[in-house]
Amino acid sequence: MFVHILVLGVVLMTAWTGFAEAQADATPIKMVVLGDSLSAGLGLSATAAFPERLEKTLESKGIAVDIVNAGVSGDTSSGGRDRLDWSVPDGTRAVILELGANDALRGTDPAVTRSALSDILARLKGRGIAVLLCGMIAPPNYGSDYSARFNAIYPDLAKSFGVPLYPFFLEGVAGDAKLNQADGMHPTAEGVDVIVKNILPTVQAFLGTLSGQRS
Repeated sequence: MFVHILVLGVVLMTAWTGFAEAQADATPIKMVVLGDSLSAGLGLSATAAFPERLEKTLESKGIAVDIVNAGVSGDTSSGGRDRLDWSVPDGTRAVILELGANDALRGTDPAVTRSALSDILARLKGRGIAVLLCGMIAPPNYGSDYSARFNAIYPDLAKSFGVPLYPFFLEGVAGDAKLNQADGMHPTAEGVDVIVKNILPTVQAFLGTLSGQRS
């Protein structure tokens, strides 16, 4: 009996050691957040921006990630397309695509936004990079027709390209004065934490589809 217990103990210790070593040696998933001021962290410290807060939260769940903040304040979907190659370097395995808010604020023709986002998705797909598409909702001041055309872009493209969709990046934050800065558009640090909390299950499921990483 003593021998059996000893053997079992050795087996368990060996298995645990192997597991711990595998975790320690795990190569972090290289991910880029390609976006505008909402992800860049306008008005916040670097550590309070969405990509940094998301990385810390994922790491606390045991998910090894290396997230690059490729958010540019004021950027449109067309701007993101124009800088795509240098914003998403070789070796990137996943992209969170958060663009379109400035298009909507400026009343950009939804056809232009759709074309730019479609080009981004097609080029990333061609490079074998997984994408999580974050939706945006148009403000009501341009009318119902504009809103309907703009809001349909994200679910349509997600379906066409077969990528996961997080319907509204600012879910739980938009319109809440306590979670936004004085301009009423950009989240506070607390607002970013709400965004991270809400999007986390979608991001975990997204990363879980990549080989070698569990959600």
